[in-house]
Amino acid sequence: MRTSVSVDDELAAQARELGINVSEAAREGLRRAIRRRRAERDRDAYLAHPEREDEGWEDAQAWGEP
Repeated sequence: MRTSVSVDDELAAQARELGINVSEAAREGLRRAIRRRRAERDRDAYLAHPEREDEGWEDAQAWGEP
């Protein structure tokens, strides 16, 4: 999917001067933003509904390796 992104002139000029591929940099930035937002959502979901200790866990641990 093609999407247009607006970049201010100064930022675009600096990227051009440094030989940065703006499309690739935008993709990488978007990947990082997605990972960060997913981590935030996971953390928020956990904080809203933290895991409780399973009462049967110690029994399951006692079974040991077969």
